[in-house]
Amino acid sequence: MTEPIVPMSSPDLTAAEIDAVNDVLSTRYLSIGPHVDAFERAVAAVAGVDHGVAVNSGTSGLHLCLIAAGVGQDDLVITTPFSFIASANCILYERAVPVFVDVDPRTGNIDPALAVQAADDLAGGGPAARQWLPPAFRRSPAALRAFLPVHAFGQPADIDPLRAAAARLGLALIEDACEAIGAHYRGRRAGALGDAAVFAFYPNKQVTTGEGGMIVTGSDDWDQLCRSLRNQGRDVFDAWLNHTRLGYNYRLDEMSAALGLAQIRRLDQLLAKRAQVAAWYNQRLAGLELLERPYIAPATTRMSWFVYVVRILSPANRDAVMRGLAAAGVPSRPYFTPIHLQPFYRERFGYDRGCFPVTERLGDLSLALPFSGVMTEDQVDRVCAALRAQIEAAA
Repeated sequence: MTEPIVPMSSPDLTAAEIDAVNDVLSTRYLSIGPHVDAFERAVAAVAGVDHGVAVNSGTSGLHLCLIAAGVGQDDLVITTPFSFIASANCILYERAVPVFVDVDPRTGNIDPALAVQAADDLAGGGPAARQWLPPAFRRSPAALRAFLPVHAFGQPADIDPLRAAAARLGLALIEDACEAIGAHYRGRRAGALGDAAVFAFYPNKQVTTGEGGMIVTGSDDWDQLCRSLRNQGRDVFDAWLNHTRLGYNYRLDEMSAALGLAQIRRLDQLLAKRAQVAAWYNQRLAGLELLERPYIAPATTRMSWFVYVVRILSPANRDAVMRGLAAAGVPSRPYFTPIHLQPFYRERFGYDRGCFPVTERLGDLSLALPFSGVMTEDQVDRVCAALRAQIEAAA
């Protein structure tokens, strides 16, 4: 394989981030402390809510939110099959059942009309409810507990219909905002659209802590419970080595929090740089046959660009284009492989192709191009030239 001419992704780090981590190392105080506290306040302010609870990954944060929502064995959670697998796996941690509904063909986010219909049918029970359950799910479901929409690629899901249904049916609404820190939906901030939300800070994210995540919520009860759960079940009134409930080691450390705090102070700059790279891509790929650029819904009043994902249309072939790009030194990735077609989900729940046709089509066509806030215009030019050559050859 040709040596890549541009990395798939890169964190945007400055001397401020390095100095922040070095300052923590000089204190020798590395567990939960003042940097974690400050990072929690800063991220909560970004979301416009009262509380932030730092955890060691976005997956951990989603898991704790499901516990706070009362999700238990055989309970149902409505979510999307077009996502990173963690958004469904976290439901299984509580022995609950992800109920997938198909997605909007333009945004790739959960289809709100289908999600609301599924909720109404499941709440009503009977034959109408069975159609939404996994093919191989043979037990009687316990209860429908929550919506878990995903803000895919940094674009908020169309969440108002889900909010209305959640209020009407007494369901929790948990935002998987792991790819969407700083995004706005109809002028409102991602992270403040439901009972709680989770951001993630993996190295390719808009803000990174290396590994890490943050629960944000306006609920005092959810805040206190998640703080206990992340720290082995210890409550605020517990003495040393006393634990009120079953908990987890989901803590974020001081070094990671210091890095995140330096990053979050640059959030507007970080998002603006990524938006500029996306704009360069949009300009250079405009009018290219057999390729669809990302669609931004009118309800998205601020996009938080996480990845730049195009769709390769027939007679071009996505996988052939990907191989051609690799030969030219340009990395790319399929994005996403549908969750219901992952081997574990096929085996456990009986899914197969045809269950969610829109998701499957997007899984077949979607291609993530190299993307980060530190990409140069010249690098974008080189990626686009290689992509154009592959598309024109197919045409």
